[in-house]
Amino acid sequence: MKKICYVLLSLVCVFFFSGCSAGEEASGKKEDVTLRIAWWGGQPRHDYTTKVIELYEKKNPHVHIEAEFANWDDYWKKLAPMSAAGQLPDVIQMDTAYLAQYGKKNQLEDLTPYTKDGTIDVSSIDENMLSGGKIDNKLYGFTLGVNVLSVIANEDLLKKAGVSINQENWTWEDYEKLAYDLQEKAGVYGSNGMHPPDIFFPYYLRTKGERFYKEDGTGLAYQDDQLFVDYFERQLRLVKAKTSPTPDESAQIKGMEDDFIVKGKSAITWNYSNQYLGFARLTDSPLSLYLPPEQMKEKALTLKPSMLFSIPKSSEHKKEAAKFINFFVNNEEANQLIKGERGVPVSDKVADAIKPKLNEEEANIVEYVETASKNISKADPPEPVGSAEVIKLLKDTSDQILYQKVSPEKAAKTFRKKANEILERNN
Repeated sequence: MKKICYVLLSLVCVFFFSGCSAGEEASGKKEDVTLRIAWWGGQPRHDYTTKVIELYEKKNPHVHIEAEFANWDDYWKKLAPMSAAGQLPDVIQMDTAYLAQYGKKNQLEDLTPYTKDGTIDVSSIDENMLSGGKIDNKLYGFTLGVNVLSVIANEDLLKKAGVSINQENWTWEDYEKLAYDLQEKAGVYGSNGMHPPDIFFPYYLRTKGERFYKEDGTGLAYQDDQLFVDYFERQLRLVKAKTSPTPDESAQIKGMEDDFIVKGKSAITWNYSNQYLGFARLTDSPLSLYLPPEQMKEKALTLKPSMLFSIPKSSEHKKEAAKFINFFVNNEEANQLIKGERGVPVSDKVADAIKPKLNEEEANIVEYVETASKNISKADPPEPVGSAEVIKLLKDTSDQILYQKVSPEKAAKTFRKKANEILERNN
């Protein structure tokens, strides 16, 4: 009788508790899990990421993944209300500009325990590669790849205009003259307008030995507003000369497919090195990667996380989400699909494994990053809380200048005052 009762009790466990560990262990079957994974990007990134997801699902049949993707602007617009409702996807592609905003507000999981217990294998990853995702020694974002600012140029249009780029020592004045020559002789924009300004104005400051944010994030670091004036006066001259697009035209760019260099309207696009592959795939003309102006003297370039993966505290499947991140950065088969499009792989093992199988364009990215890495300085810490507001303020200010609604001199003072107020308030 006791034996019959024991059997019945076991059956109750099996039927009424689908997560019964004893039943799972006996069958070897893992509990079915659905993960939501979100990222931004253009169509090429969507395509190969979908293939990586399919590969992961094939190797992990208990996991079903729901993909959520959008272009850059729409991505952050969608993420904000999800965050407010506690409904963020289980894995979210993160940018350093937003890491502090989400991390310091206790919305992101510290991934350190997952690196320590081996869920995310970091044995072939240099510790410096992970620092870009840390705030107050907590790993809120796992770096997917590293990249460097670059000037991507259409070689056919350079040749048509009879110009060349001496990347080792060209100056800002050389860049401006190049832009005029391209417009006059090739009939195209000489630049995409160094858009967005929150990336390229800080780089300009670095070429002058200055920084955008203070180390502690409590205010702007540069003290001389003439630097702001000089930068935006050049941008304004280029727009007036019709060798850079207007803010209205730039606002129409929603993805790589719309970029001026893809449409043949510009000979140059300022961008991060990992973007080169997407542009090369979308463009018939040969493209080359060049070091930006005046990078040498002040070691103005830095290695930057191209993007990161974060896990929100609201996720109910953090361990499974961490396993997916591990797969994304460490699986060689997956990285044969990714091919460095999200930046040069952080895993030395993976980087070495994919190098022989890269095509010419993919190899160009690795070679460029290796070249740039010979003359870089320490990366800035992740953008402080409030940086998203400052970025919007800088973009709006840039638009006002380029629309000729405010002078660079007046804008410099207004921007400093408002930006410092934002940063002080958030810290």
